[in-house]
Amino acid sequence: MGFSTDAIHVGQEPDPCTGAVVAPIYQTSTYVLEAMDKSKGYDYARTSHPNRKALERTVAKLEGGSFAYVFTSGMAAIDSVFRLLRPGDHTIISQAVYGGVFRLTTKLLVDFGLQFDFVDTSDLDKVEKALKPKTKMIYVETPTNPTMIVTDLDAISRFAHDRNLRLVVDNTFLSPYLQRPIELGADIIVHSMTKYLNGHSDCTSGAVVLTRSDDAEKIFFIQRSAGAGLAPMDCFLTSRGIKTLAVRMQRHNANGMIVAEYLASQPKVKRVIYPGLPSHPQHQLAKRQQHGFGAMISFDLGSLDTARTFLNHVRLCSLAESLGGVETLISHPALMTHASIPPEVRQQVGITDGMVRISVGIEDVEDIIADLDQALGNI
Repeated sequence: MGFSTDAIHVGQEPDPCTGAVVAPIYQTSTYVLEAMDKSKGYDYARTSHPNRKALERTVAKLEGGSFAYVFTSGMAAIDSVFRLLRPGDHTIISQAVYGGVFRLTTKLLVDFGLQFDFVDTSDLDKVEKALKPKTKMIYVETPTNPTMIVTDLDAISRFAHDRNLRLVVDNTFLSPYLQRPIELGADIIVHSMTKYLNGHSDCTSGAVVLTRSDDAEKIFFIQRSAGAGLAPMDCFLTSRGIKTLAVRMQRHNANGMIVAEYLASQPKVKRVIYPGLPSHPQHQLAKRQQHGFGAMISFDLGSLDTARTFLNHVRLCSLAESLGGVETLISHPALMTHASIPPEVRQQVGITDGMVRISVGIEDVEDIIADLDQALGNI
């Protein structure tokens, strides 16, 4: 079946009891056993429930994985992956990673004996230099948030597997509609499903998609033991959002390119960072490994004061955290999504005080541009 068909039907079959096209929300904490040691597949909602199992089937299918587990947030999913490691183990992480991942690893997980180095994963020479005797994992964002650096997934997967390392890829920015990391060699995919998979900014959720049964067994153990599995209502909302993922991503993708070209034409914009523009240093790589360039754009207005003036004057675009919603969301990474990263580190990786990140929505693109235009007019 095609991607759109799978997104609508896999894990979302009609209810066998009533024939309802949309399966019910199993809003219960526990399940009655038929007898001792005999159940209908469920006993307690923290461990598993039908809505969670259905969503996990959908996400695994769309990413081309063998297993999937869904969590209360993207960060809960990412945390579960790092729990595959043991004290003393070392992980190489993309340099300009999401601020929440930087905070999780440097402020929390290091206290449990894990080691992390942040490296430009688009440069395999730098990755190789960062290797240590106990390196176990490479964790890649591509494109990175918010610097939009693209890593060659085929190359880095071969690099990782030659050294018996797990390759983990955060595919949140593009979704499986625009990028399929497992087909390029990734072992594990993580998502903040809060973003494009859900697409409607009405719940938080995360996912881990896996190719290996041994990793899957451990992630399931972590999910049910730590109690971070996704609740029925949030599973329902995310499943509902996924049904329109393909058509939403088509519109996001088209609008993203038009907005990027508009921003690149504006003299008040110092720099536009978007893999879909020929000016992007990894444009050809993105063209080769992605099925579109997406709707995430970063651009630099030169200073904090200029960025503040611009952001305080947007009207249609929502000044807010997060991304991937049907509405256009705009933010200031240095003071919002990446505020937990020290200023000197932000400057080192290219997150400037003048940088603005926009998640282009699916509104009429002329209205998005008109709002950006009037906001730029206040600079």
